[in-house]
Amino acid sequence: MFPTATADDLSGRVALITGANHGIGAATAVALARLGAAVLVSYLRLDDPPDPGIPDAYRRNRAADATGVVERVRAVGGRVVPVEADLADPAVPARLFDIAERELGTVDILVNNASGWLADTFKPAAADRHGRTLRQVSAESFDAQFAVDARAGALLIAEFARRNVAARRGWGRVISLTSGGNDGFPEEVSYGAAKAALVNYTMTAARELAPFGITANAVHPPVTDTGWVSEEVRAAVDDGPHLLRVAEPEEVAEVIAFLAGERGRLVTGNVVQLR
Repeated sequence: MFPTATADDLSGRVALITGANHGIGAATAVALARLGAAVLVSYLRLDDPPDPGIPDAYRRNRAADATGVVERVRAVGGRVVPVEADLADPAVPARLFDIAERELGTVDILVNNASGWLADTFKPAAADRHGRTLRQVSAESFDAQFAVDARAGALLIAEFARRNVAARRGWGRVISLTSGGNDGFPEEVSYGAAKAALVNYTMTAARELAPFGITANAVHPPVTDTGWVSEEVRAAVDDGPHLLRVAEPEEVAEVIAFLAGERGRLVTGNVVQLR
């Protein structure tokens, strides 16, 4: 078991979490529910082709429905509404908020966790340093990433802001998950670029929405074992100078829960780098 941020009471709050059928998204749903929040968990089952550089556990996790996270949320006494939806469809963000409002109430906490992740590159290579399949940067790889990580994130923040302010909540949290960095993201080119766009949207939200009691931050997790961490990846973390160790999803979720609670009220406009 991981420590619980019991100092924050989110009773009466509603959270919308994307990409929540497994990994960090699922762990976040449980962490927020444990603090009293009702949660809408959005997810999309994916049928990934086998990849010699990615453990099969990751394929199984991405193909799963929301049964597991729903059971975990209910086990801690939480209210949960699962919705399968493809965030590449620009109509989906508004639909998710419609469902959340109908079933749970006005959304107070938005966690942008979903990703259209794929590995692409500018160089002529068929596999990355960990043996995962690489493709060339293309219109298709750009669209797959930016539709979900950038455009959907922006539309979700826009829906959140419009509805939260109209409801005069006077309180809100936007938390976006990011990766890569200012120096680019070799072998995950479009992923890093789309996440950079999401960070920019989130930082702008922090400044524009502050007068309405809304904070907005990005969380940059370390390498987190959501099923994709192979022995090669684990060895690279151990040998690298920038990361301390491979994290568990529950550890990242506790940071998100802190930002979502009252103790995080003075933290806004930040990229919280975890190591």
